[in-house]
Amino acid sequence: MTDDSAASGGEVHAPQSAGGDSASLSSREDWQRQLEEQRDKYLRLAAEYDNFRKRAVKERQDAGWRAQGDLVSGLIDVLDDIMRFASLDPATVDSRTVVDGVVLVEKKLFKSLAGHGLELVNPVDHPFDPAVHEAISTTPALSPDEDHLVAQVFQPGYVFRGQLLRPARVVVKQWNG
Repeated sequence: MTDDSAASGGEVHAPQSAGGDSASLSSREDWQRQLEEQRDKYLRLAAEYDNFRKRAVKERQDAGWRAQGDLVSGLIDVLDDIMRFASLDPATVDSRTVVDGVVLVEKKLFKSLAGHGLELVNPVDHPFDPAVHEAISTTPALSPDEDHLVAQVFQPGYVFRGQLLRPARVVVKQWNG
């Protein structure tokens, strides 16, 4: 440290130009202006990012609503058929007609849901797969070839666009030799 800095309490001052304080003021004003410009750019960028984030959330939400609307619109015909069955007079319709109608509505419902990505898991005589099947009991297999094959399905499973919604609940054949 020099003697001048020691006398001023340890502060080091920037050398002044021959023209006095006007150059340092101009430099300070330039720095201040640049700082304000950078601050303004930062605030604009932060606001732009916040708007982008809000827009992305809204677009995702809207896409979800559109997908649900597509699914529901595919079910409207099935709903109409069910409403027609609900308004039938039991005194004028025999049970066979009702059962046949329900079978047709069931087929229509599965066709509509399959068009949206639903798959039925009904694995009779297929190998047991713990990823999509839930064994609820076993039954003896008649030969070693039938070991670990599905003998009966108590409740079918469902897969929607590759995602397992519910495993098929099954009885598995087991060879005891």
